[in-house]
Amino acid sequence: MSGPEKLTDLRGIGPALAEKLQRLNVHTPDDLLFLLPQRYEDRTRVTAIGSLRPGNRCVIEGDVELTEVVFRRRRTMLCRVSDGTGILTLRFFYFSKAQQNTLARGQRVRCYGEVRSGPGGFEMVHPEYQLLNKNKPEPLEQQLTAVYPTTEGLQQFRLRGLLEQVLKTRINDLPELLPQSLLNAQQLPSLQEALLCLHNPPANIELHELIDGKHPAQRRLALEEILAHHLSMRRIKLDNDKEPGLPMKTDNTLLNDFLSSLRFQLTGDQQQTLADIQQDLYKPHPMMRLIQGDVGCGKTVVAAAAALTAINSGYQVVIMAPTELLAEQHRDNFQTWFQPLGITVAWLTGSITGKARAAAYEGIAAGHAQLIIGTHALFQDAVAYHKLGLVVVDEQHRFGVEQRLSLIEKSGTGKRQPHQLVMTATPIPRTLAMTLYADLDTSVIAELPPGRTPVTTVAVAEQRRGEVVARIKEACKGGQRAYWVCPLIDDSEALDYSAAETTFAMLQEALPELAVGLIHGRMKAAEKDRTMKAFAAGELNLLVATTVIEVGVDVPEATLMVIENAERMGLSQLHQLRGRVGRGADKSACVLMYKSPLSNIAHTRLNVMRETNDGFVVAQQDLELRGPGEVLGKRQTGAMQLRVADLIRDADLLPAVQSAANAILQQDEKVAQEIINRWIGNHQEFVKV
Repeated sequence: MSGPEKLTDLRGIGPALAEKLQRLNVHTPDDLLFLLPQRYEDRTRVTAIGSLRPGNRCVIEGDVELTEVVFRRRRTMLCRVSDGTGILTLRFFYFSKAQQNTLARGQRVRCYGEVRSGPGGFEMVHPEYQLLNKNKPEPLEQQLTAVYPTTEGLQQFRLRGLLEQVLKTRINDLPELLPQSLLNAQQLPSLQEALLCLHNPPANIELHELIDGKHPAQRRLALEEILAHHLSMRRIKLDNDKEPGLPMKTDNTLLNDFLSSLRFQLTGDQQQTLADIQQDLYKPHPMMRLIQGDVGCGKTVVAAAAALTAINSGYQVVIMAPTELLAEQHRDNFQTWFQPLGITVAWLTGSITGKARAAAYEGIAAGHAQLIIGTHALFQDAVAYHKLGLVVVDEQHRFGVEQRLSLIEKSGTGKRQPHQLVMTATPIPRTLAMTLYADLDTSVIAELPPGRTPVTTVAVAEQRRGEVVARIKEACKGGQRAYWVCPLIDDSEALDYSAAETTFAMLQEALPELAVGLIHGRMKAAEKDRTMKAFAAGELNLLVATTVIEVGVDVPEATLMVIENAERMGLSQLHQLRGRVGRGADKSACVLMYKSPLSNIAHTRLNVMRETNDGFVVAQQDLELRGPGEVLGKRQTGAMQLRVADLIRDADLLPAVQSAANAILQQDEKVAQEIINRWIGNHQEFVKV
């Protein structure tokens, strides 16, 4: 390739500027080409001051009528500009004497900034401006102006100058890694055309397409970026199949004893999933399998059966949960199942301290603890495993990559990797799952266990709150239990907390004959556990909660769920919350309380919830409604660290990604590696977990 190879080869980049660029993940000149604009500004036309509206970002031109420095709450320079259609004030909090002198009466200026309402009319605060010569008109920009992500000490004009350099010296040397047939089929431009368009978009471009991320140039890069992640995970799967694992014994004595002790038969899906897992465990390579199943489908009992296969072969098993509440629930279930089989169950969470913690460490290191259940405490430096054979991770996306990696390194099995079983109750449409979990074999449990009654879902306007309260009173007097959920509001923990507190007080006053409890994310773990246990034991009739109860809480006697402000919530979260009821044989109901007026999307969401209990149908509808991140949640999509693509917005590209990956892996491994290097670089090791 011609042109500069190192950042410091570019004109104007010394060691200090190179260090700033590295904070933006720019390590080479080519990386600069993939530092894409966050947004665009239209500086191609002048807007008359008389037509301005608050919130406009635009270019204005006019003559300075007056510049003065005022001393109010802080020293400020005000510059009044007129263009004959109106007057605009430029406000500067930081300025020099030279600026004050150049912005003299009669000087013509061109400004760019955001219009807002001020004390004396419309104003711009610290706009970009240039002084104009009245006799020699200054040409306007011919294309939209890119605004790049930046870091402290790195101004936009410096970035734009650097981009101008690399677009001239490097763009023609970038290899096109996607087959032309793929680009033609998707009607997408080449890599060079896409990058030139995004860094220097023409003035006549469809701006709404750029804002929505749907311009063909953006989709061209999104396709290659998703392909890079998909190829990376596929390569990891291929490499994993060559790693030395821990083949388990095929003796099923312990497992058969367990299955015969259950009061129910496994469903067909559970039996098939267990068979898949056992086949993996018998192989000499580490299992990497995902169990996808709707809330209440019985994933935990399958994980228990898998654990017994490993324990029967002389290995320890770890079960990790995202919260103490869910970890404790797993502990109670597994102790009930495993103690009659003579299996020692250990328990390790952040709240266990002192001698109990030391005893847990000792039992784990010596191998006395055969099954260890816990939370993030399982990753701590002081924990050492005797012989770890299987790691089961519940709600996998809630754990950090480094944490899972550290657990594998502590296994005590040398270079032989423990088997991994991942469970998620977030149903994901097939094409999305094949992309996001390309490194995992997948089993789906779609059947619900017999005896489960589908939950009846109704939508009720908040004006009918009194009727809902009366319904709860009647149900709880009849021996049932109920949840009342107050959702997150604007991602504010404080608001979430106060909304739950207010509702709790209201329900205590309205229902003095009932025992009402409160649980929210700002309570201490021990306090949450006490409240949850009291609800499970029937000491509380009604539990007011935030979405902290979204995952894993299992109280079969709870038959009524009220979700307040349901119109603000995504389909997947509504479905997860609804899954807290209907876990027994009694008829259950979910009330979605909403505030009018409903948007079209909110209306559709509520209808979907009323019409189906199938989590996979809900997930597909979620995908089609394109709610940002609702299908997977930010935690899960965020793990991919996508720069251009959005798995929800760009879901229609996924079949093409999978097809292209198959072809590239079969035809040219070198091209696959080049695509991975371009988008992921040296971060591939993290995907291994």
